[in-house]
Amino acid sequence: MKLKALNKLTDPLGTTVKMPVLFLGHGSPMNAIEENEFVSGFRNIAKEIPKPNAILCVSAHWETKGTFVTAMENPKTIHDFGGFPQELFAVQYPALGSPELAKETKSLITKTDVGLDDKWGLDHGAWSVIKHLYPEADIPVIQMSLDYSQTPHYHYELAQQIKSLREKGVLVIGSGNMVHNLRMVAWQKLNENFGFDWAIEASEKMKKYILSGDHQELINFRSHGKVFDLAIPTPEHYLPLLYSMALKDENDQMCLFNDKALAGSLTMTSVKIG
Repeated sequence: MKLKALNKLTDPLGTTVKMPVLFLGHGSPMNAIEENEFVSGFRNIAKEIPKPNAILCVSAHWETKGTFVTAMENPKTIHDFGGFPQELFAVQYPALGSPELAKETKSLITKTDVGLDDKWGLDHGAWSVIKHLYPEADIPVIQMSLDYSQTPHYHYELAQQIKSLREKGVLVIGSGNMVHNLRMVAWQKLNENFGFDWAIEASEKMKKYILSGDHQELINFRSHGKVFDLAIPTPEHYLPLLYSMALKDENDQMCLFNDKALAGSLTMTSVKIG
């Protein structure tokens, strides 16, 4: 399978179909084991996508100083959370890694020196959603980290340098949440579809910028005042959206799905590009 994956990545015959790009609102880790409308949304979107040769995921849950890609053959399933049922900790997602794709990604990025990581694995921002897209775990997966010391504009420009992976059968997934303020979650309404006024206002503006292709307004999210500051108190769940948007081509169609607010201060809104 390793050789097959390598051939797929390097064989020119496998590069004719440009892969779409996803941003997935991953929400609670419990989405990994629950049946709900968002999980159904993930499954349904996978049916609209050609089966990829490999997946590169940018998750909100891997922040580093510098940029790294996982380069091991067999990434471990990381249970990077606490206070959840044992059933969730028992989940394993045994997808292979792809050292070949890791090296290819490193070679494409000139904006910084990308490190090849052999310790991380797949965190819940990756496996909790990818397991619904590809439950057989038969697609190699690598992750790329978020450099917490860099600006939104830097992240956007770095992501643009991996756009050619779309032509090699690689599905790039940004995994986070556009609106993500855990301190203001209405815990008594944890599973209810509603949003506070500020969350809805921020979400509507984000969606307007996404659908109109106004990437600069998305990049400059700190210039939009209090509702954006409440929606994005820290940037790590928002930045994966910029990675996905940076890979958009001019003629790509945009599709929103799972477009609902949850528990007041979260949105599950997800995006299919292309």
